[in-house]
Amino acid sequence: MSDALNGFPSGGVAVVIGASGGLGSAFFRQLEESGRFARVVGCSRAGVPRIDLEEEASIEAAAAHVAGLGPLRLVVDATGILSDGAMVPEKALARIDAEQMARAFRINAIGPALLIRHFAPLFPRKGKSVFATLSARVGSIGDNALGGWISYRSAKAALNQIVRTAAVEMARGRPEHVMLALHPGTVDTALSRPFACKGLAIRTPDEAAGLLLRVIDRADAADTGGFLSYAGERLPW
Repeated sequence: MSDALNGFPSGGVAVVIGASGGLGSAFFRQLEESGRFARVVGCSRAGVPRIDLEEEASIEAAAAHVAGLGPLRLVVDATGILSDGAMVPEKALARIDAEQMARAFRINAIGPALLIRHFAPLFPRKGKSVFATLSARVGSIGDNALGGWISYRSAKAALNQIVRTAAVEMARGRPEHVMLALHPGTVDTALSRPFACKGLAIRTPDEAAGLLLRVIDRADAADTGGFLSYAGERLPW
């Protein structure tokens, strides 16, 4: 990525949320290697500063830490949950579980909303800055022809609306700021690996992070509030 990220002013701070994950660690490494930022901060549940999306106090404390490091230019939210030992994506309406759905929303929609709440005030009023969060194409209502995965789809659709709404407010005081919901495609990470279909194009975390950082670098105020793919394609809501 040494040839990218020229769309940002030199210096400043970049933050990666979920920096211990497969895609988050690739973002962190490439941002450091770019040399564009004076400081790159990685946050995770086990890191310092610590962020747990289900604990708002941890988000507030991490934002306070970042506030003392310099002008914030970029936040990449590389968090999300599709399944783990306690939940799996529903394949039918009969599988809807209220607690699992609530957890999907807490991590995939409410958590990023709280990140925006606490980090948005740190972005400078002048010069390009970006908040980018990982959405998913399955969160598109217009593109949904298969059904299933009800909680995950719905939470990502909610995330897209949060990004869109936040972009409207941010543009009033920070006209060069960009809010993005990004679809990374299928990446070889713990989130996607169990659901990768035969014949589907699967990218390494490094490949996916590089493509997404190029989209972020090229984005400007005209793109704010957008739902974009790793190729820069505008996706249907």
